[in-house]
Amino acid sequence: RWQKVLYERQPFPDNYVDQRFLEELRKNVHARQYRYQAVVFQSGAVVQQLCSVCVFVLTWWYMDAGMLSPQGLFGAALVSSLLGYVLFDAVDGGAGRSASGRTRWADLKSTLVFAAFTYGFSPVLKTLTESISTDTIYAMSALMLLGHLIFFDYGANAAIVSSTLSLNMAIFASVCLASRLPRSLHAFVMVTFAMQIFALWPVLQKKLKARTPRCYVGVTVLFALAALAGLATVSSVGAVLFASLLLAVSCLCPYCLIRLQLLKDNIHGPWDEAEIKEDLSRFLM
Repeated sequence: RWQKVLYERQPFPDNYVDQRFLEELRKNVHARQYRYQAVVFQSGAVVQQLCSVCVFVLTWWYMDAGMLSPQGLFGAALVSSLLGYVLFDAVDGGAGRSASGRTRWADLKSTLVFAAFTYGFSPVLKTLTESISTDTIYAMSALMLLGHLIFFDYGANAAIVSSTLSLNMAIFASVCLASRLPRSLHAFVMVTFAMQIFALWPVLQKKLKARTPRCYVGVTVLFALAALAGLATVSSVGAVLFASLLLAVSCLCPYCLIRLQLLKDNIHGPWDEAEIKEDLSRFLM
């Protein structure tokens, strides 16, 4: 009788298996069962980031066209940052601050240092890309914003996720676009606004998502409507296409995922590679 051992010679070929081989067959052992509402809720992170990029590009377009003054944008960004700061503390309840040991005075000093540093280097940012053609700047900015969306941390545990790379690409795009604005003050306000929408806004999103899911859904819907309204003032066709993209991401893609899960057919059995689950660190000492 054939035995599944390697230390004895048997009168069978190396690839021989008996009728019991498929008795250990298991299907979809680690398959997850998704609910449509849960997937739609998780897609809110993608929707919000798409809207963030849209709002940033629209803000730059308004400033470049002279329809938005840098003083007005800086005032609106300052007020929204203060409101977001208060909201973050209210939702967090001081837990994160007590864990990190960081005070409000430290936050204020960091903000002032960043603002002073950016304002001092704004003339350099304005003239940084003078030798590069405008078409190249636009192409670079589009690629950087696309990379920002690809590498952004949406909550998935994947090798492609890199929050640092995603933020750096977004700031690089903001510097490139800010260099095409009329004055140094415009460049300063644009880079500051980029830090707020690409660095601070996602932190508040994650906190709202973890603590107050209903508030997070409401903020996501309002933010998407605001982005669509702003885009409609520039291009009605663009607004329709962007609305279709948001609906596809938040409604159609989750539906396709649920349907495709029914077709999933992963098999597991004695042919799988061995997995060592014991702690072997004692043998390395």
